[in-house]
Amino acid sequence: MKRRKHLRRLLPIFIFIALLFLLYFLIVPDPSKLKKENPKKTALMEYREKTFKEKKRPYRVYQSWVPFSKISPYLVKAVLIAEDDKFWKHEGFDFEAIQKAIEKDIQAKKFKFGGSTITQQLARNLYLSPEKSLTRKISEAIITWRMERILSKRRILELYLNIVEWGEGIFGAEAASRHYYGKPSSELAPEEAARLASVLPNPKKYNPVGDQRYVINRSNLIYSIMVQRGIVIPEYQEVTESTEPSPIEEKRSPRPFSKDAPSF
Repeated sequence: MKRRKHLRRLLPIFIFIALLFLLYFLIVPDPSKLKKENPKKTALMEYREKTFKEKKRPYRVYQSWVPFSKISPYLVKAVLIAEDDKFWKHEGFDFEAIQKAIEKDIQAKKFKFGGSTITQQLARNLYLSPEKSLTRKISEAIITWRMERILSKRRILELYLNIVEWGEGIFGAEAASRHYYGKPSSELAPEEAARLASVLPNPKKYNPVGDQRYVINRSNLIYSIMVQRGIVIPEYQEVTESTEPSPIEEKRSPRPFSKDAPSF
């Protein structure tokens, strides 16, 4: 009798847990089909189309899907440096970056929910609205967790590079490369890759081929890291210019050996 009463008390809890699991599988998208299928349209694309339609402004999506092997390795490395330098090591969440973002939010007294990894950005762009809320962040975390367990890192990166926003109506590396540089993404030079990567935090505000101070500084930093890591081998002219002594160093340098100088 006591056992039955105990089970009756636990029954509502079991039902509640079962309903939660049911809601989880009904509401949260299943990313398993992304193993072989490429998404045709993302939630962010639909959101942009809706926003422009409400404003009665024309909007067209430019996107051209390319396999990972057809994207410049320079762009791949530049994007990783700019957006998620620990991509290959973490399991979807960079807790150190999240902590730093929270600390900045507390100081600024604004909660922006920063510190997102590439997998988190992919989850958000594919399935969720860009509007910031706690509910969206929780959904993003669940989808990110599922993606990291279902998809390979290479596939996650391939998806991200093909759907990420790179300007008004421009989505993916191929569309961005052709729009800004008039060439396929496979032919991007290191400097061009660094420029494209530099605008990802806010592609609606920044232009990779413009002269905005932020883009110049950030792309130079990304490029310098690429050089330091041996991803880019500087041209001969770059090396000679960087090793050329400054006017101050020239004044301080010892005089050349003279025939008239006494020998010891």
